[in-house]
Amino acid sequence: MIRNKKAMLFCSQMILTGALMTGAPCLVFGDNTQTSEISQISDHSGEGQIHKPEHLETPDFTSDPNFIDDSTDNTAGYYTILGTTTVSLDQMISQYNSHGQEYPSAALKEGGAETIEDFCTIILEEANAEGIRGEVVFEQAMLETGWLAYGGDSGISQYNFAGLGTTGGGVQGVSYPDVRTGIRAQVQHLKAYACDEVLNQDCVDTRFDMVRRGSAPYVEWLGQQENPNGGGWAAGADYGAKLIRLLGELKEK
Repeated sequence: MIRNKKAMLFCSQMILTGALMTGAPCLVFGDNTQTSEISQISDHSGEGQIHKPEHLETPDFTSDPNFIDDSTDNTAGYYTILGTTTVSLDQMISQYNSHGQEYPSAALKEGGAETIEDFCTIILEEANAEGIRGEVVFEQAMLETGWLAYGGDSGISQYNFAGLGTTGGGVQGVSYPDVRTGIRAQVQHLKAYACDEVLNQDCVDTRFDMVRRGSAPYVEWLGQQENPNGGGWAAGADYGAKLIRLLGELKEK
């Protein structure tokens, strides 16, 4: 009997240790896209910082003399989320600086992006890795955070640049261990909306499986009210149109 009790105690300790190491499953509510849906998944957002894989590069497709902007080269004439980045790093930095916000270096340095150049470089690397247009990732992050000034439900220390998991009423949404993880999650969430292709990198977007795959291949369809499929990233009116206006401004830089 004593031996059995010891065995039971040992097993209980091992189970508790396993739970602390791997993280217990948690209930996660849908973001602005599907607020009524609940999914029981593991929260991987606290696993420790991830770093740039060696194969990632910061491409500048616009430096190619034969470069063609194919972002709206489709029968619908809409802006496609999937594809090659059509702006340069310098254009992104220029647009950010033109909006008069002081880059929050102190807040983002610890997360791996001390300068706006660092921040935009990470966007280009992560977008390129999944075949998502970097300018779409950039403009969405700027729109969602007010040019990194925040002020909404999420805080800058969460490294959540696209309101992932925020449903209003003070719900802060998902937190990530560093800037790159937060950007990667945003890129992966956009890819979930844009197509049904598999991810090229390990999934850090804990809400990836909550998206109806391929339901918003165009920027214009990211807003729920304008999406003919009835889904979308955000509930607010003209969400996609706001992004399109920012994209037009960016390409004039």
